[in-house]
Amino acid sequence: MQAAGGTALKSRSGLAAALLALGIWLLGLGADQLTKLLALEHLEPGRSIEVLGPVVRFTLIFNPGAAFGMGENATVVFSVFAIVATAVCLFVALPRVRRTWQGIALGLLLAGITGNLVDRLFQPPSPMHGHVVDFIQVPYFAIFNVADICITFAAGLIVLATFLWDKEEEPASEPVTA
Repeated sequence: MQAAGGTALKSRSGLAAALLALGIWLLGLGADQLTKLLALEHLEPGRSIEVLGPVVRFTLIFNPGAAFGMGENATVVFSVFAIVATAVCLFVALPRVRRTWQGIALGLLLAGITGNLVDRLFQPPSPMHGHVVDFIQVPYFAIFNVADICITFAAGLIVLATFLWDKEEEPASEPVTA
């Protein structure tokens, strides 16, 4: 549908995709914070509990850095980056969401960013310097949390969509006449 002058009207699907993003964000953030709360209540730092044999263990650690323990002295930088990334997601990306996969990916990304940001803001030792609560351990990989899973799935979904689902229809080429 077009408005007078040929400009396209916003579709309801954009609103639905944005609401989907917000819902997934809140669910993902809630799941992340709930599982971290349970880990803090029931696990001892550094002591592993087998969940699925040696394949999945719960091992509570406090990570001051980023993935794989990198950037241990840059907690404030990661906190500021997460605040800026959250603002960009909410005020730049969210209004542009039009497809279901975009809503899912953005919701997961927001859940992951804000899940770890909550830790950086409210976990010891101090605001903006807080350590992220990690507790899920699989062989040959860093210990992680639900927020990290959300970020990973968001990235995977974006990559899949880029190559499989989000191809713009190219206009049919006109036949060449001599």
